[in-house]
Amino acid sequence: MNSFAEFYSENRKRLFAYLVRMSGEGELARDLLQESFAKYLERYGCDRLSVPLLFTIARNAFFDVARKRKKYPEAAPETDPAGPDPEAEVLIREEYRRVVDAFQRLDLAEREVLSLVVSSGLSYRAIAETVGISEANVKVKVHRARLRLRDILKAG
Repeated sequence: MNSFAEFYSENRKRLFAYLVRMSGEGELARDLLQESFAKYLERYGCDRLSVPLLFTIARNAFFDVARKRKKYPEAAPETDPAGPDPEAEVLIREEYRRVVDAFQRLDLAEREVLSLVVSSGLSYRAIAETVGISEANVKVKVHRARLRLRDILKAG
């Protein structure tokens, strides 16, 4: 069980970041994070520790929730960053909110591949396997998503 604890420690922050980017909701991301690790442990145990498989489970869990809601959730602010300077804290929170809102304006396919690239630490090949498209297609989608996100942030 110690190896799974290490697997959890090494991957929880990356998976959480991916789920926040996909959902735009901190609470939902936390729930999906726990659900993903629990499903992974229940189904695969400690014998096969695979990061791409973990992200596939989390991806499927997100899509299950999204289907149940019939639409993708609105972005919600993450927990407030702790800091001694209230003005700096407000500026950080506003910038975070602006980026999360811009991320939510991307198409789901763009948001998904960009979230995986930014959060997961997976190779383009592993991302391609996770989402079921070619590695070249992942690269194209990431490039286009970055350009679109930049345009959204400039316009906003």
